[in-house]
Amino acid sequence: MKRVSSHVSIASEAEINLDLSRLLIDKPRLTLERKRSFDEQSWSELSHRQNDGFDSIMHSPAFPSGFDSPFSLGTLGDPHPLVNEAWEALRKSVVYFRGQPVGTIAAVDHASEEVLNYDQVKSESSACSYGFWKLKIVFMFLLYDVFVRDFFPSALAFLMNNETDIVKNFLLKTLHLQSSEKMVDRFKLGAGAMPASFKVDRNRHRNTETLVADFGESAIGRVAPVDSGFWWIILLRAYTKYTADTSLAESPECQNCMRLILNLCLSEGFDTFPTLLCTDGCSMIDRRMGIYGYPIEIQALFYMALRCALQMLKPDGEGKDFIEKIGQRLHALTYHMRNYFWLDFPHLNNIYRYKTEEYSHTAVNKFNVIPDSIPDWVFDFMPCRGGYFLGNVSPAMMDFRWFALGNCIAIISSLATPEQSVAIMDLIEERWEELVGEMPLKICYPAIENHEWRIITGCDPKNTRWSYHNGGSWPVLLWLLTAACIKTGRPQMAKRAIELAESRLLKDGWPEYYDGKLGRFIGKQARKFQTWSIAGYLVARMMLEDPSTLMMISMEEDRPVKPTMRRSASWNA
Repeated sequence: MKRVSSHVSIASEAEINLDLSRLLIDKPRLTLERKRSFDEQSWSELSHRQNDGFDSIMHSPAFPSGFDSPFSLGTLGDPHPLVNEAWEALRKSVVYFRGQPVGTIAAVDHASEEVLNYDQVKSESSACSYGFWKLKIVFMFLLYDVFVRDFFPSALAFLMNNETDIVKNFLLKTLHLQSSEKMVDRFKLGAGAMPASFKVDRNRHRNTETLVADFGESAIGRVAPVDSGFWWIILLRAYTKYTADTSLAESPECQNCMRLILNLCLSEGFDTFPTLLCTDGCSMIDRRMGIYGYPIEIQALFYMALRCALQMLKPDGEGKDFIEKIGQRLHALTYHMRNYFWLDFPHLNNIYRYKTEEYSHTAVNKFNVIPDSIPDWVFDFMPCRGGYFLGNVSPAMMDFRWFALGNCIAIISSLATPEQSVAIMDLIEERWEELVGEMPLKICYPAIENHEWRIITGCDPKNTRWSYHNGGSWPVLLWLLTAACIKTGRPQMAKRAIELAESRLLKDGWPEYYDGKLGRFIGKQARKFQTWSIAGYLVARMMLEDPSTLMMISMEEDRPVKPTMRRSASWNA
């Protein structure tokens, strides 16, 4: 027996693997029907024919692309053998609750000798005698974590394959868990907080199954996930767009869930910025990495979730008030992000020449950023053609690091203008070796090291330079890169990245992340058969083969959103 903590023990690896194989339903390998795609110029034409409402929702069983071009069947050639292997591995990760699929576990690595944060197995044993044989009976209480953010690429893969039940079940189960008691020590979280994950607690002895939610009380650092609610809203819209079933989004439960999430984000306080103030560890980068403040990942997801909610909220009762609040926030947030978070060569030159200690509304250096705080690497990294959204902007501080998820979401959600989207892709193309290397995609660039690493991470042994969240390469980000490539009319960039991933992923056992400046080495603590690495690859490949599937998540170029102006009671015509 191995000890995971002073209170929890696990059964032998063989017992776990045997039990897991019984729990998961084996299904035959799947041959995907190939869809015809469109050329580089067709995306903008298609997006203009679609609108952001549900009037033009895509219909099941699959989105008809309606396009015919040389790019369609010839882009990736014949179906790659990796596709069937990926589907088989993805299906093995499915978690069932009372006979219904409700999500996927983070990793199914039978070869690993450790159980990390992903699953916990409690066991009780007793002995009974049968003749002269003594049998050891193990009553297992199996707890498998389904992480909200981890499930998102899996959900997209299942939707694209016309398997909608698991996505609907996941949305409903997490919705119901939102009402669970949320206590961290003696402090109660807001009603709108969504769980970071949930477990299916199977008590074999009593033959019962229950869902157990984690809102951060079990997380490293005890941090509640800010992004979970945003991923939930975005997934609800993707499900509705694909299935044409508006009944789920319009149900009182989903409407209330969205309002509770938004109430946490739109409540008034001391903030002078429209961005969300967050702590370290509240998103995909769930350890101390110096992203506290206003991280780009959270702001981009916040923007996208607001736009998704704006489409799905019913304009009656409470919904009408929230629609008005969203309009006001989007107006301010769009201006703030596009002006203060954006960095390209001219903006960098302006910051380099900033004066400090400026007062009044005429100040140019509004955040009082000290030019000497600009790191040396930025001057070499920034090409003349290209740009990106900064990692963080707050008083007297700019985080110049490039973060993949935030910048890709900015393109997909149209937080970035068309010109900014092109500039982000130009930067990735110009700095391919640094950001993609031998395994897409760097979670952030560059890595922090030496004294800076000790101060910012607290000497975190997992986030050493060019590893894990500190400049590691994450295959799951492949689907985001592919989506951004398709939306900006650069499918060949996505094809190149996918082929890089295909050359390593199966051979290396679908690692969680890669280490090194070029992403050449399997991460030193990377879990194998990581579910979102598998799902990210599948989504990227299916999206490239049928780019119309991008409409599930992509937002149109936004029209100017103006806040509602009301006349005061004393105003006279």
